[in-house]
Amino acid sequence: MKTFILPGSHEELTVLGLGTWAMGGGSWSWGWSGQTDEDSIRTIHEALDSGINWIDTAPLYGLGHAEELIGRVLKERKDDVFIATKCGLRWNRKGKIRPSLRADSIREECEASLRRLQVETLDLLQIHWPLPEDQIEEGWETLVQLKNEGKVRYIGVCNFWKKHIDRILSYGKPDTIQMPYHFLDRRFERELAGWCEEEHVSSLIYSPLLSGLLSGSITRERLQSMPRNDWRRRDPRFSVEYGFRILEMVDELKEIAQGYGLTMAQLAVAWVLHQPGVSSAIIGARRPGHVKSILRAGEISLSRELLEQVNRILEAYKPVLKPNFKNEWLNRAENSCSE
Repeated sequence: MKTFILPGSHEELTVLGLGTWAMGGGSWSWGWSGQTDEDSIRTIHEALDSGINWIDTAPLYGLGHAEELIGRVLKERKDDVFIATKCGLRWNRKGKIRPSLRADSIREECEASLRRLQVETLDLLQIHWPLPEDQIEEGWETLVQLKNEGKVRYIGVCNFWKKHIDRILSYGKPDTIQMPYHFLDRRFERELAGWCEEEHVSSLIYSPLLSGLLSGSITRERLQSMPRNDWRRRDPRFSVEYGFRILEMVDELKEIAQGYGLTMAQLAVAWVLHQPGVSSAIIGARRPGHVKSILRAGEISLSRELLEQVNRILEAYKPVLKPNFKNEWLNRAENSCSE
């Protein structure tokens, strides 16, 4: 598999990372249905056995549960894996989520993640969301201090656009940024790709498959019958009105992918990795077999002819796949924290 070097280090990471949001299970407000701990642990081992050498997680995933599962695996094979986790979202005993970037809160989160992951130092700690906005500078300054103290090796930000990044640069440049990027959300390439290349900041792309909607495995029937405890039921992109349009586009892209010996999921992830400014893509595998089915995306290069065919389809669907989802992810996070 292809790799990249984390700038300013000798850390060589694979262009595919394993995402663990779904491994938090379905018993919290942003959970995924049908996930078992056995499947999660077997999937983590499969990813590491397949050559993937870094995992993305967060305390929020399952309200600590995903980190605990990873900690169980790390006891056996810590030398095999680089762990990226996050901070900035807390919860109470009832599972109500609230954002906090106060210094004391972040330090408490750091200590809790160290315990759950059963490690002495966090490889990468990232601010999960730029919330609350009036605490962004305090939160980032705290991460810089934790890095200087040796609690954390590298620091980064998630869901920060350029306006947020500009506010923290006087305290220190992030080692990484993590953003959504896929066929239907191309804000990264317009706003941050060039900056990442110029400033030598690694970009860790999440949701290249739009939470499965671009994988080629979700059918119209499945879209209409999402379980109640699956957060995607609340996502407008998984609505029948909009989701069916996406699946029409996926059908056309799948046909192109098959002509080149690729699956839809491989094409979608490889397309993201092909774009300028992208260092790595996070794949949210949930069960054994999922990782191996996507691995080829981290090994291949896409031809100009294939890219032109993909772009023609994306252009053709642009007029019907542009609902008003501006700031959708930020709005979604703000809403969940105020419920």
